[in-house]
Amino acid sequence: MNDRPRTTSRRTLLGAAALGLASTPLLGSTAFAADRDAESGIPEGQARGNGGNRPFVTARGGELRIGGSKFRFGGTNCYYLHQQSHYMIDAVLDDAAAMGLTVVRAWAFADGDGRSYRALQPKPFSYDEAAFDSLDYTVHKAGLLGLRLVLPLVNNWPDYGGMQQYVSWFLGLPDDSYGDGTNHDRFYTDANCRKAYRAWAKHVIQRRNRYTGLRYDADPTVMAWELANEPRCRSDKSGANLLGWAREMSAYVKSLAPRQLLAVGDEGFYGRAGHSDYPYSDYEGNDWLKLTALPAVDYGTVHVYPQNWGETSGGKPGTDATDWGTRWITDHLADGRALGKPVVVEEFGLQIDAGRDIPDTAARDRAYAAWTEAVRTGGGAGDQFWLLTSRVDDGSFYPDYDGHSVMWNNDPANPTRTTAQLFAAHAKAMSA
Repeated sequence: MNDRPRTTSRRTLLGAAALGLASTPLLGSTAFAADRDAESGIPEGQARGNGGNRPFVTARGGELRIGGSKFRFGGTNCYYLHQQSHYMIDAVLDDAAAMGLTVVRAWAFADGDGRSYRALQPKPFSYDEAAFDSLDYTVHKAGLLGLRLVLPLVNNWPDYGGMQQYVSWFLGLPDDSYGDGTNHDRFYTDANCRKAYRAWAKHVIQRRNRYTGLRYDADPTVMAWELANEPRCRSDKSGANLLGWAREMSAYVKSLAPRQLLAVGDEGFYGRAGHSDYPYSDYEGNDWLKLTALPAVDYGTVHVYPQNWGETSGGKPGTDATDWGTRWITDHLADGRALGKPVVVEEFGLQIDAGRDIPDTAARDRAYAAWTEAVRTGGGAGDQFWLLTSRVDDGSFYPDYDGHSVMWNNDPANPTRTTAQLFAAHAKAMSA
C-alpha cells in the first residue's frame, strides 16, 4: 500500500556513516585538525565559562521566549558532533554561526561497546568519561558562538545503539527496529530498560562539562533536551505504551533540568485509527497531540519527509511532495496553537529525485522556501533543516551519505550553495 511506511534511505545510509567517518578519532590526528585545535587556544581539560550568564530559553503562552522577547529561529541538525574531532566540530558550528543559524540539534547518546563508534555508555550504568570529550567541546564551542543546542537522549533507530541496544542488554532480543517492532518496543515497558534510560539521562544532564566548568543542566547553551530521536511504538497502535513512557520520562527529565526546555522528539504522526494516509494514521503507535499536550513537554516537534513516507506523485497519484509537506506543517502549527504549545519543525529534507517530485536543486530550493515560509508566516517557533555538514579532518568535505547534506561554502562548485543561502536568509527573517 502506498500509505504504508518505507525503509528510509536516510536511516540506512546513516548506518553506513556510523561505520565510516563517524568512527574517526575523538581528537583529530591530522596536521590539518591539529592546527585548528591549536588555534582555539583552549587546553584540553581546562574549565571555562562559555555563556553561563545568558538567559535560558523558556516557553510561555504558545511561544518560546528569551527574557521578555519572543524567540524564533532558523536552525539545523548535525548528528555526528558527539563523535568527532574539535576541528570537525568547529567547522560545522562556525558555519552555522556564519549562516545566522541559532539552534543546532545534535546527538547526546552512543550506546553499546564493541561498535565502530566510541560509546558514551558502553554498558548499562557504565559511562566512558573520556568519550564525552566531543560532546563537552560541542557545548563549549556552541556557547562561545552564541548558539543553542537541542540534545536527544536516545535513538529510536539502531544507529549509535539506540533503543534496541537497551533491549539487547536486558532481554537478549534481536533487532526488529525496521520490522514490526515487537522486540524494539519492549524498551518502553521493560523495567530494566526504563531504569537504565533514567540513569543515563541523569548522568548526562547532571555531569560537569570539562571545558565550561558548568553542569549541563546549568548551561543555557543547552536549549532543550529530547526524550528520544523519532520514538515509535509500532507494536501498539493505540499509542498507550509510548504515551505512558513519555509521561513518566518527561516528568523525570524535567525534574532534572527544570530551567531547560523539554520535547519528545517525535515526528508528528497523528495516530488516527483507520486513516488512509500513513503519517496521519496509527501505524507507528504515536499520537502527536497527546504527546505534545503532556504537562512536562514544552513544545511539539515535527519532521517532514514526504519522499520517505510515500507522499509523492509516483507513490500516490495526485499528491505532490512539496504541497503535502506544506500541509503537514500548517496542520501541526494550527494544532499547536490549539494546544497552547510552540511548534518546531525540527527535521525536514528532500532528496533530488525526479521520480519523487524533486528533479533538481531548484525544485528542492522551492520546496524548502515554501516550507520555511509556512513556518515563518504560520507562527512556528523555529525550524531545523536536515542537515548541515562541513569539513573533515583532512580538509575535505563530509560525504553526503543520505542525499540531504547542505554545506555553507560559497565556491560555485558547491551544489548546495543556493540552498544554504536560502536557509541563511530565512534564519535572518525568523530572528527579525
